[in-house]
Amino acid sequence: MSPTILQIDTCNGIRTVTINRPDKLNALNAATLDALDAAFADAAADHSVRVVVLTGAGPKAFVAGADIAEMNRLSPVQGRDFSLRGTRMMRRVEKLNKPVIAMINGFALGGGLELAMCCHLRIAADSAKLGQPEINLGLIPGFGGSQRLLRLCGRTATLELCLTGAPISAEHALQLGIVNRVVPAAELEAETTKLATQLANAAPLALRGMIDCVNVGSECGIEEGLEYESAQFGLMFATDDMREGTGAFLEKRKPGFHGR
Repeated sequence: MSPTILQIDTCNGIRTVTINRPDKLNALNAATLDALDAAFADAAADHSVRVVVLTGAGPKAFVAGADIAEMNRLSPVQGRDFSLRGTRMMRRVEKLNKPVIAMINGFALGGGLELAMCCHLRIAADSAKLGQPEINLGLIPGFGGSQRLLRLCGRTATLELCLTGAPISAEHALQLGIVNRVVPAAELEAETTKLATQLANAAPLALRGMIDCVNVGSECGIEEGLEYESAQFGLMFATDDMREGTGAFLEKRKPGFHGR
């Protein structure tokens, strides 16, 4: 992995992954997709990591899209492979058994919005702009944009965003349910750290169970989803964390969770 593509730091169980191509507005090329895939595989395997924060370097962009200069040269087969490459990486993020927070510090367009949407939570600066502008390039979303937008904000908003390609404000994205929170740009890092710290101190196995339940439930019928939730609920009773959490509540003290 090139040390210049990503900056990775870990502190108090929070791993921050920063896409470090500010001169390209952090655009996603093949090397960046591969670096992100490796970074999230490592985060999944590292037991010291409780939460991942994903962001982009520089003041302008989270990720302004896929690398157009690289895409311009692709054949149809290469284009499909590029799409599958990004889709696999983003699916890894979506299915990670630890919370992933997208800290949207600027433009999140095209592949950048797709990357943000595969994260579990999204906090945006009030100055951020979000959109799926692929129509302006004679393209369609290639990393799951049409599918995740549909699940987040419904058919009407998805069609408008994809067919017009017009970017929207962070506040509009909040109203549509695309982002969870919008904060002043100057407070973005502090507010993201506050949320990440809260999650890092929560019960890891319960966090994992909830992420699994939501992922499974979003892709199956209600009966299957309810059955899966009940099974996961039962599994929690085999954990030390459940005994610690319920015991701390009864003893009126703060719990200490260890992921066991």
